[in-house]
Amino acid sequence: MDITPHSMENLFDQLGLPSDPQSIEGFIALFGPIDNGTKLHEATFWSPAQAAFLRDALNQDADWSDTVNSLNAEMHAPQGKGWRRHCV
Repeated sequence: MDITPHSMENLFDQLGLPSDPQSIEGFIALFGPIDNGTKLHEATFWSPAQAAFLRDALNQDADWSDTVNSLNAEMHAPQGKGWRRHCV
């Protein structure tokens, strides 16, 4: 059983991306905002494996779905909103 906390940092680790707060903010600033007609997993910057993970997390309502939904909201939001507002 996976008991890893599903934070934004852990999601970026799972995706094989740098996961420190500055890197996450930089990623969101570099690749966002995504056009509202584009689903998160359909964005062109993901590798096929990353896109499949994101799609499956949402479609299967997996343990990661809340965190992926948070990333989805951040990637579609106007810049400057800041993903950290989802952190406790």
